[in-house]
Amino acid sequence: MSVLPSLLPRPRRPRLSRDLPSGGRRASLKAQWWANPRTELLAGLVVALALIPEAIAFSIIAGVDPQVGLYASFSIAVIIAIAGGRPAMISGATGAMALLMVPLVREHGVEYLFAATIVTGALQVVFGWLGVGNLMRFIPRTVMTGFVNALAVLIFLAQLPYIFGESWAVWGLVGLGLVIMYTLPRFTKAVPAPLVAVVALTGLVLAFDVRVPAVGGMGELPTTLPILGIPAVPFELETLLIVAPYALALAFVGLLESLLTAQLLDDITDSPSDKARESRAQGLANVITGFFGGMAGCAMIGQSMINVRSGARTRLSTLSAGVFLLILILGLGGLVALIPMAALVAVMVVVAVATFDWSSLSPNTLRRTPKTETTVMLVTVGVVVWTHNLAYGVIAGVVLAMIFFARRAALHATMFSVLDPTGTVRSYVITGELFFASTNELVHQFDLDDPTPNVIIDLTEADLWDSSAVATLDAVVARFAARGVDARITGLTDHSADLHDRLTGQLASH
Repeated sequence: MSVLPSLLPRPRRPRLSRDLPSGGRRASLKAQWWANPRTELLAGLVVALALIPEAIAFSIIAGVDPQVGLYASFSIAVIIAIAGGRPAMISGATGAMALLMVPLVREHGVEYLFAATIVTGALQVVFGWLGVGNLMRFIPRTVMTGFVNALAVLIFLAQLPYIFGESWAVWGLVGLGLVIMYTLPRFTKAVPAPLVAVVALTGLVLAFDVRVPAVGGMGELPTTLPILGIPAVPFELETLLIVAPYALALAFVGLLESLLTAQLLDDITDSPSDKARESRAQGLANVITGFFGGMAGCAMIGQSMINVRSGARTRLSTLSAGVFLLILILGLGGLVALIPMAALVAVMVVVAVATFDWSSLSPNTLRRTPKTETTVMLVTVGVVVWTHNLAYGVIAGVVLAMIFFARRAALHATMFSVLDPTGTVRSYVITGELFFASTNELVHQFDLDDPTPNVIIDLTEADLWDSSAVATLDAVVARFAARGVDARITGLTDHSADLHDRLTGQLASH
């Protein structure tokens, strides 16, 4: 355990508190932790209440005891609050991560899951140091919109099993919860509306002895603190080979969801986050969680939305969510078990509605947005909803966006030819970006049977981007030479000339 502190994410130089005067350090700490403690603590309490049934449900999905998910949500939330790069973001056990664990738990047992969680965290720390967070800039906004909309749909769909097939009382409680959460903010925002709804519906159920499903029916709540220990697995190469594939998938999915959620909260709160620090913190949290008998987790978009919609903006809300979660399940477990699921369903329905970007489907937006971008958004949503895996949807959206971009860029590469007054030199003027997609058709636009003895290929208004473009142009020059025509390439930019010289040497050596 002595090595764990060295893995703590290092803030970038401009953010080091020791570089600030003492007054500046105090102001920075207050902004990160104590800006509005009452709002932050109440938001954390609401999040903690919403975490309990979700953590239990995700544990059941993974095929492990409910305490595995609950311990993970507590541990990860507390560590992320201290070490994370996105204040007010909630992390814990999630459905996407749980789905990836099912085969490992089924075939090898829960101890291998703890080992995989530790390896997952170690990989995420490495990825964080390598700057994986910088890859966020390659995810188009249309994919982000699809990610958000798909998440809203999944949150909503996840609530349906708790409504359909249940008694009229459940429907009535959900409806009453929605009324409270949508009307209360018009009169007061002193207390988060979701918290009022949960307390009011619980009191109503207890007062009138209404028989409806409660949190206690989801699974048994733990009664002891998590215990530090080493996973009971053989310390040999075979164990690593078993857990490594799962750990790699978990690390990738976890970082993808966390960084996308951080970007979403950046937009909502109009404040930046440190993606590299967040990546390392997610890894550190998973490493420690594995030693405390928890499952790997990542950012939770639904709970994060509850947090920021409740007014939270600092690390205190994330820390309090984890602490309140532990207090609720250990100290108030009997009372928490009585909370009707209908109350939490109502909260999550409000979150789903608030999360969905309704403007993306408005007639005005659809009319103004290029059809390719709308297609990317819809494909992202469709794949996520179909697979119930956010990573698959984002990957599909990014790949499709890349294909559409390459196609558009290829269509902007044009060429025309000019014959000089003497009739001895023909210039082919090319404009645009030359790469594998744009050069395939370009080669056929050269008139190789033209009797003009000299040809100039003018690239003043063009750029070479890959070996396909270089090979195509060199092949054209060679074909002209085979017909006795002196062809030359001119107007190369520094970047294009460097690429051409390097690749021509490589191609010639082959």
